[in-house]
Amino acid sequence: MNLTFIIGLLGGFALIVNGILSSGELSSFIDPPSLLITLGGTITTVISNYPASMLKEFPKHIKIMMNTKKFAPEEYIDKLVELAQVARKNGLLALEAEIEQVEDPFFKQSLTMIVDSNDSDKVREILENDLDCLSARHQTVAGMYERGASIAPAFGMIGTLVGLVNMLKSMDPEKGAGDLGANMAVALITTFYGCIIAHMFFSPIANHLHLRDDQEVLCKTLIIEGVLAIQAGENPKFLKEKLVSFLAEKKRQMGEDDGGDGGGKKKGKKK
Repeated sequence: MNLTFIIGLLGGFALIVNGILSSGELSSFIDPPSLLITLGGTITTVISNYPASMLKEFPKHIKIMMNTKKFAPEEYIDKLVELAQVARKNGLLALEAEIEQVEDPFFKQSLTMIVDSNDSDKVREILENDLDCLSARHQTVAGMYERGASIAPAFGMIGTLVGLVNMLKSMDPEKGAGDLGANMAVALITTFYGCIIAHMFFSPIANHLHLRDDQEVLCKTLIIEGVLAIQAGENPKFLKEKLVSFLAEKKRQMGEDDGGDGGGKKKGKKK
């Protein structure tokens, strides 16, 4: 469970409700037609902008976003250094026995390619193209939620304009503007809904998906650089220094991922 998303969402709602109750009534901010215009308009516009093949993956996107499993670049570094030691001692063919123990498909593909004695430039080209395509797909998915975040406030404004037009048309010249304040409040609720939908739902989902993509791209970049260094016969100690340079300074010093389970730190001490 992604606690930061849950805590932020619940905390945001709690603060909003507290602010409403401190100066008014919660029922004043409940208007189903306004919610239908804002949420319904946002969802239908997103649907019109993207193919069904992407839209049906919504549950999968939420599952990925809520997944607490972290990409651990330190574990990849340790494994690559271990494989470099094996290859340096027994040759690249000795890695065949190690490949079956690798669970990551991209990692396994990379090792298989260098064991098969493929040209290093071709290996890099294939792997980097694979990585670029993967990241492009991730960015497209995150862009769908960013699109939703940009559309929701616009539909909030549309709902407000609809409410204002209806309010002005229904004004009675004989009664004056006595009901203007109440009607104006109802018209503005759609803008309120639009901001909540955009900044408390769509935008956080997009940001979390971007972060997951950054983590995965980092790990796959380490794999590419690591396997090519192994193929070139580089010293395992130098390889580790090279790969560690991809990490943030804090991770280099602690030897573990920010917020990780400490597995990388334990391995770092053994090294």
